[in-house]
Amino acid sequence: MPEEKPVLPPESPPGPQKAGKPEKPAKKKEEEKEEPKAPRAPKKLEGVKEDFRYIVRMANADLDGTRSVSYALTTIPGVGIRVAETVADLENVSRTERLGNLSEEQTDKIAETLTNLGEVFPHWMVNRPKDWESGIDIHLFGPDVEIRRRDDINRMKMIRSYKGVRHETGQKVRGQRTRSNGRTGLTVGVTKKTALAAAAAKKEEEGGKKKEKKEEKKEEKTEEKKEEKKE
Repeated sequence: MPEEKPVLPPESPPGPQKAGKPEKPAKKKEEEKEEPKAPRAPKKLEGVKEDFRYIVRMANADLDGTRSVSYALTTIPGVGIRVAETVADLENVSRTERLGNLSEEQTDKIAETLTNLGEVFPHWMVNRPKDWESGIDIHLFGPDVEIRRRDDINRMKMIRSYKGVRHETGQKVRGQRTRSNGRTGLTVGVTKKTALAAAAAKKEEEGGKKKEKKEEKKEEKTEEKKEEKKE
């Protein structure tokens, strides 16, 4: 008889394929480094001359030429807005003019007027009236301000004045309170309760030791008396 062939089960219809993740592109081993960006050129200013100076050197300080005269001069130590405006008026220069637009002759004249402010200004407008060495009204500016201040402090320390002693100890000089602010050394007020408790504990320990010593002395005396009676 012919052999029976095995009956295969009916093939199921193919199911929907699962949506796989899209393949990521292979990363470059050597990532291209970003090139450093070139510095941006300064914006063109309106109303600027051809020989405009962005930085003006005056009184050992670099002044911003893009700012107005009255505000650019305030970067010099010892020169405020009032002094800068009066200097501009004395030199017949507009206060709102950019400092970089001024010629070198004008800036030199401004520097000369700064050196002679003690003679031009009234005594109430000078920052050092009646100098103790010369007795003349002087207006300090630039590095001279810090030099004179340091010399004054050293002189007060040498003559041992009250302010000099306060400077030496690092305390406040102008009569401020030092209970809460400006305290140096150990902070006593913050740990006052703990300090008092520790002091009380020490006293108790010392008092207990004294009592023990007194009792020991009493015992020694009583023993000596007993021995004397026996003899």
